[in-house]
Amino acid sequence: MNKPRQFDLLIFDWDGTLMDSAGVIVDSIQRACEDIGLAAPSDRAARQIIGLGLIQALQTLLPDLPADDYPRLVERYRHHYLGRDADIPLFAGVPEGLGELHAGGFTLAVATGKSRAGLARALEASGLGPRFAAIRCADQTHSKPHPAMVLELIDELGADPARTLVIGDTSHDLLMAANAGVASLGVTYGAHEAGDLAPHAPLALLDSFAEVHAWLAANA
Repeated sequence: MNKPRQFDLLIFDWDGTLMDSAGVIVDSIQRACEDIGLAAPSDRAARQIIGLGLIQALQTLLPDLPADDYPRLVERYRHHYLGRDADIPLFAGVPEGLGELHAGGFTLAVATGKSRAGLARALEASGLGPRFAAIRCADQTHSKPHPAMVLELIDELGADPARTLVIGDTSHDLLMAANAGVASLGVTYGAHEAGDLAPHAPLALLDSFAEVHAWLAANA
């Protein structure tokens, strides 16, 4: 006998969860810092701010930077990231897995620290746009870990919070889910390590998108 379905709405993070972009983001942050005469942050420090909106991320990483320098840093980050944007791959199995979940009747959505323009480019390049019923980006509402992205998606899609699941690779994703009062899954193949994710009580920690798909097929 099949288990009763637990969830109807699956809200995916983008960078580090569906797209293998964490390394490019880290490198772009480091190069941008060097461009304006700053020491490049460590890989771990740069990874910790992935998932936040860009301005909030840079302010968190470099809180002592003069306010007038942030626009220049943002410009240099975008210069380095956009030069490789079109070549960043999805994780193995993402198109097929999302297709099966969509065909299986789940409602899929995206909550991301990317801008609307950045996500639009990624959705067009990947061909995944039609899979998602709604999106929320960092320049549309409050940045993670504020619950607004999740709560707005639930409201827009008429979903039940008790039947909503957030899937993400950072503590910011899992905190957003907790702040919204919904369940979460953590993935360890993106920006943050398992030790960063476990304290936020995800239903599971998964090491590949194939494991995500299998967990959802068996448990969601």
